[in-house]
Amino acid sequence: MEAQRAQEISTSSTMENVICNGKRIYIEHVDQQNGTATIHPLDDPNNKQNVSVTSLIEQ
Repeated sequence: MEAQRAQEISTSSTMENVICNGKRIYIEHVDQQNGTATIHPLDDPNNKQNVSVTSLIEQ
């Protein structure tokens, strides 16, 4: 996924179906300059991770 699309999803009022490492995730924040995103699994909001936006897949 591109950083711009990840940013659009993170600010959208609808929950998009995004996968990272086989798990559905929520995008909390996108750093477009560095191409990274702060995410957490939908079932574990306390498990925040910083990942490359290229590892995010929109389904």
